[in-house]
Amino acid sequence: MISGHVKCGQGQKALELFHQMQQKGVQSDPVTLVGVLNACASVVALEEGRRAHDWVIKSGWDSIVFVGNSLIDMYAKCGSLEDALKVFNKMPSRDVVTWNAMIGGYAIHGHGKEALKQFEQMREEGVQPDDTTFGCLLSACSHSGLVDEGLCFYSSMSTVYMISANLQHYICMVDLLGRAGRLHEAENMVLAMPYKPQVAAWMALLGACRIHGNVEMGERVAKQVLELELKMLQAMCCYQIYILPLVTGISAKILNGRERKEV
Repeated sequence: MISGHVKCGQGQKALELFHQMQQKGVQSDPVTLVGVLNACASVVALEEGRRAHDWVIKSGWDSIVFVGNSLIDMYAKCGSLEDALKVFNKMPSRDVVTWNAMIGGYAIHGHGKEALKQFEQMREEGVQPDDTTFGCLLSACSHSGLVDEGLCFYSSMSTVYMISANLQHYICMVDLLGRAGRLHEAENMVLAMPYKPQVAAWMALLGACRIHGNVEMGERVAKQVLELELKMLQAMCCYQIYILPLVTGISAKILNGRERKEV
């Protein structure tokens, strides 16, 4: 239930449920605490996260890799990179998720060079990066203006590590090029995507057009955003008017059939 609330964007409800769990004397386990840490990260509840960290230490779970990963992620998302790094350095063993959490933490706070140093250390220790690693690196480059480095990482994904770019990678690249004022390259990146261009990709480009004052391209991109949003709205209306009543009706028939069998 705690993890479910977190996945549905209800971090505060997840924490309230954990408090109820404690009041009723229900025993926690490492998975419970990971859910609590994820909830703290989602609502930026640093002090609550620190209390959960204390609980982890008292329970002797701080040596578990997936718990340590959640601690790093929580501290990074709550703005305490110092605490995240302390957890990282104390971990007896690390996996690729550990490194991604630390690199991603540097990325979201605009510490691009630190993120790149962390990646170099990751390589030196022989840990193989994955698609998430490159998503974090591209984001770090984008937020720190490291255009050449970002282009190099994007190229090495497929040529060195045999990792295919996903939608998030493309959006990061559009953002990277757009922030640097290389708007036509960013637009070509959107148009060349092997996926249907998403609103997020066009919005990244639209933001860059606004920053760099490219009105002509901005108007063109804005039309794309409006068209996609209109399609999304139409799909939502179609679901509510046609699909949802149909599913509800089928579910009711199944339920009625079961009730008759029971009678």
